Amino acid sequence: MMKILLAIDGSEPAGAAVREIRDRSWPPGSRVRVLAVARPLIPPGELALAGAAYDQMTKEMVEETRKVAARASDALQRSGISVETVVREGDPRTEIVAEADRFQADLVIVGSKGRTGVARWLMGSVAEYVVRHAPCSVEVARAPHHPEVAPGVL
Repeated sequence: MMKILLAIDGSEPAGAAVREIRDRSWPPGSRVRVLAVARPLIPPGELALAGAAYDQMTKEMVEETRKVAARASDALQRSGISVETVVREGDPRTEIVAEADRFQADLVIVGSKGRTGVARWLMGSVAEYVVRHAPCSVEVARAPHHPEVAPGVL
């Protein structure tokens, strides 16, 4: 039995990660935990300035994150895989690592957007952070380089 943490964000690379899990044979009794993280729109120190509009945007963002997680879970369940779904709020990098620890995952699978240069420096690489800090093995799934030939996300 394996415990696999699938971290997704609704992107094509996350779809590649879903397909990696769906298309493989796993040991009997394996479980997949789908994790989607809603990233706050405003840094926590600036919350007092945001008010009710921030609260509404946060609710909508969390709801959209739940929908992303549900789509991935449904795709995996249709393949006969045992799945549970978790949605967290915060920095995806640290939330993925913390969830891997809480779940006692044997493997984390994440997608990579393949950012380079300034975009990577400004935004950081979630996949790179997880590879460096996760308490278990990490697999980075990449979307095909030719999206017009790529199968659907899920």
